[in-house]
Order: sequence, then C-alpha cells, then structure tokens
Amino acid sequence: MKKSMINPMPQFFDRYINLVEDINIFEAFDQYAPDKVYTDITKLASLQDRAYAEGKWSVKDILQHVIDNERIMSYRAMRFCRNDKTTLPGYDEELLAANTIAYQRSVEDLMQEFNQVRQATLSLYKGMNDEMMLRSGFAFKSEISALALGFVIIGHPIHHMRVIEERYYPLLG
Repeated sequence: MKKSMINPMPQFFDRYINLVEDINIFEAFDQYAPDKVYTDITKLASLQDRAYAEGKWSVKDILQHVIDNERIMSYRAMRFCRNDKTTLPGYDEELLAANTIAYQRSVEDLMQEFNQVRQATLSLYKGMNDEMMLRSGFAFKSEISALALGFVIIGHPIHHMRVIEERYYPLLG
C-alpha cells in the first residue's frame, strides 16, 4: 500500500505524511528507519542537553518525543485496523515531554529504544492486510486510516530531524 492510497488525507497529519515519498509502506519503513533518518549519532550526542532557545527541547527531548509519538500513533493504528470506531483523543506533547528522564539518558540509549519501538511498529503493520490498513477512525479531530498513521509514524521523525539540522546543528559552529 502506497501513500497515494490514503483517502482522505488527514489535515494536520498531512505535514508529516507529505515528507515521505509515494512508495509502499514497508519500503518506507525501511528507507526511513530511525538509523537512516538520525544518521550522525556523534553529532546528535555532542549537543547533549542544549536547546537552540530558552524553553525549547533538547535533542534528547526530541528523540523521546518521537519515540512517544510512534507508540501513540501505533496504538491508534492498532485500534483502527481492528475496526474500533472509538474516537481517540489527542495528547499533550508538552506534558509528556515534561515528565520524562530523557536528560538522564544518552542519545545512544534513546536511539536503541527508538529502533526497538520501530521493530514493534513494523510487526504491527506486518499483521495487517490491505483492508485493515484502509480502516479508519477519528483521532485528534481528524479521520485517519491505519495506513495514514503508518506514514505519520515514518514522516514525523523526518520533520524533527529537519528541525535539528536547521536549529540545533548551527549551535555546533
């Protein structure tokens, strides 16, 4: 199933979906695996707990956020692909970020968790057929299919890597 099969394209989430090529979802999971999006671990680790401005997250906070988001989107995909029509709420990313211990962890440790979560996500999607991937429900006031959620899961880390490249890497001089 390709990105172009998402119908309707969910507002808000389209910003992440559109960062991914129109390829098969499993090709996308491979092409945009965590280690292929966040390639320079040394550079990420050199930033440690620095933020580009007061009140902004550190790189470690961003990695924890991406991990948390993937878990939430996977949960939504599991509910919808199983034909659960319960409307699911959004979540407060700032609340979640304020209640982690990312600052006590290394970038390498966070990346290890990210890769493990991605493997669980991949297992979930391998357990879906096309019909299941096209099933949808409502989350954060938008109708969204399990397929679309998969592309959100893939595109969201790309979005944050671009933020890191634009706003954090210049801190390194």
